[in-house]
Amino acid sequence: MDVPRKTAGRRKALYWILSASAVLAVIFAISRGIASLEPAVPVVERSSVLIDTVKRGEMLRQVRGLGALVPEEILWVPSTTDGRVESIKVRAGARVHKKTLLMVLSNPQLENDALDAQYQLKAAEAGSTDLRVRLQSTKLEQQASTAQLKSDYALAQIEAEKQDSLVKLGLAAEINSRISRTKADEYANRYSIEKQRLDINDDSIRAQLAAQAVQVDKLRALYRLRRSQVEALKVRAGTEGVLAQVPVEVGQRLAAGTILAKISQPSRLKAELKIPETQAKDIQIGQAATIDTHNGVIPGRVIRMDPGAVNGTVTIDVQLEGALPSGARPDLSVDGSIELERLRDILYVGRPVFGQPNSVVSLFKVDAVNNTATRIQVKLGRVSVNTIEIVDGLKVGDQVILSDMAQHDAHPRVRLN
Repeated sequence: MDVPRKTAGRRKALYWILSASAVLAVIFAISRGIASLEPAVPVVERSSVLIDTVKRGEMLRQVRGLGALVPEEILWVPSTTDGRVESIKVRAGARVHKKTLLMVLSNPQLENDALDAQYQLKAAEAGSTDLRVRLQSTKLEQQASTAQLKSDYALAQIEAEKQDSLVKLGLAAEINSRISRTKADEYANRYSIEKQRLDINDDSIRAQLAAQAVQVDKLRALYRLRRSQVEALKVRAGTEGVLAQVPVEVGQRLAAGTILAKISQPSRLKAELKIPETQAKDIQIGQAATIDTHNGVIPGRVIRMDPGAVNGTVTIDVQLEGALPSGARPDLSVDGSIELERLRDILYVGRPVFGQPNSVVSLFKVDAVNNTATRIQVKLGRVSVNTIEIVDGLKVGDQVILSDMAQHDAHPRVRLN
């Protein structure tokens, strides 16, 4: 009969333990091998990225901004009085002259005030004429009275002399002589007083006529003002140019000071550029500029810059120094570049997507032999519109990718296909 061996179960258990250990060891080794492998290198189509070569030489620093052509001189035509728009004679786009009638306003109250001022002026002028006649008549009466007193004084003087002679001859009493002399003296005093009154009367007449003339002049000025206000209801251009804007409509009620029209000089334009405030710090008056109207490029020069920034931009005025291309008109959108300086004998390359001045960025340097690009750190310097200075990290002839490579931030190297 068979006798079971006691070691058979032990051998079997040991076999399974060793087998499991071997499997675990293999799995561990495979895991470590996989973990030690580098991630796959991503492939980038060469035609889908922008590659530029580092150069040494002169770099033109520029800043660029969008803007529009605007007239150098703009005339805003305001309403001088309240009124209602009765009719509009000329629309935007028409060429106008100084006396061109733009529109007609109405204001019945103003017209009534002008008529009332006219009647007041006529009444004052009639009153002045009446006063002059009355004063002249009074003066003539006083002159007649003065002449009569002068005659009476002369007769009294003769009578007094006559009585004096008769007294000396003993033909008349002395009392009669004294009476005649007193009467002559009385006429002499009255004549003197009347003569003074006549002289003073001339000054009085002049003063009264001057006062009346002032009143007439005051009413005449008021009438002229009222008439000018009524005449201003016929709104005229006041200058030569092109009617750029008429921001009112027929029937609209207007207050004094409301803008009725905008007149510009289309042959005298300048460019207004909006430059980011971070780039405007180096702009100076007199720097050269070029304005692209999309139908031609015009040279220019910076003539003004706003002292403050609005919405992150600074407004720069550029005077145009070349002939305007056909189609140039106010409010035409333009691109402008302003020349800041020329940097000589420096390393530079095309401006990367995220290239900021005086910063350190990571760029992919191209290896033409292996068709790969490796990430490196590059220190940037001064910046222009399309180029940027290389301070450290690259040398002449190196090629770098300028396109946005943010999707490959996790990879130190890419393959170019």
